[in-house]
Amino acid sequence: MKIVVFSTKSYDREFLSAAAKPLGHELTFLEPRLTSETVQLANDHQAVCVFVNDQLDAAVLRSLAQQGVRVVALRCAGFNNVDLPTAREVGIKVVRVPAYSPHAVAEHTAGLILTLNRKIHRAYARVRDGNFYLGGLLGFDLSGRTVGVIGTGQIGTVFAKIMSGFGCRLLGYDEYPNAKCHELGMEYCELSKLFAESDIISLHCPLTPQTHHLINAQSIANMKDGVMIINTSRGAVIDTQAVVEGLKSGKIGHLGLDVYEEEADFFFEDLSNEVIPDDTLSRLLTFPNVIITGHQAFFTREALQCIAETTLQNIADIERVGSSKNEVAGDHSQP
Repeated sequence: MKIVVFSTKSYDREFLSAAAKPLGHELTFLEPRLTSETVQLANDHQAVCVFVNDQLDAAVLRSLAQQGVRVVALRCAGFNNVDLPTAREVGIKVVRVPAYSPHAVAEHTAGLILTLNRKIHRAYARVRDGNFYLGGLLGFDLSGRTVGVIGTGQIGTVFAKIMSGFGCRLLGYDEYPNAKCHELGMEYCELSKLFAESDIISLHCPLTPQTHHLINAQSIANMKDGVMIINTSRGAVIDTQAVVEGLKSGKIGHLGLDVYEEEADFFFEDLSNEVIPDDTLSRLLTFPNVIITGHQAFFTREALQCIAETTLQNIADIERVGSSKNEVAGDHSQP
């Protein structure tokens, strides 16, 4: 099948090209994101392969259908950027990668926690300058601390296992409690209890209407003073302005973000020689107790290989039998 791949970087080309060889796909790689302005680049292709910041609203999907595109293949788990009812209406199949390497994201989350807590990023910069002073680098033992995990799917479960290994008490919130988390000693509870008792809150939930701005001014007010918040899920789960206010007041003691609700114009690009026009993002970057990574939690060799192979196998299955086990139905509201 002829596939046009949007939002591609060198690593996408490497892993997708290797995965395409045994399947016989013909790939066209494009650097731009898929938007209403670039949708015509899909002409003469039967499938488009997209990532988290590509736009697949009703207008884009209708244009794709008019050009003969039959498959939208997401090389990620989430599909909040796809208008699923319109996709179903115009006859476009949507497939995704429901699981690639939960260890990649969970381990990155743990890395953010350790870096923020022990000020490793600040210590590294100091020592590079010959400054071995310890003032301002005081952390706390993770053992005995309470960690709240919002979303206990595959990633949340691996993360919970890691934190259990540190000797943490685990609180969990999920509509569908996970037996593996119960085995770790996790206590499932309402969000109000999780917010009130957690020293660290880590987000591993999909972005849905119910989770949009789940972390907001009211929920932050109900948290412990000095709480650490980590988000490696989707940016809009957090009301960023409310978090900035929480940082300014000291209510939030540490913040680790791998995602940002307005990341589409910034993440995955080199802007080191430019002025970032987003005032909120720029403000976040000034806090010494904030670490932001550019949506890299998934970025391991094992994950990229799995994503590429699953994505292209999904398309091959649609081409061969007309369906895929990883197909997203048009009436689904979340992964």
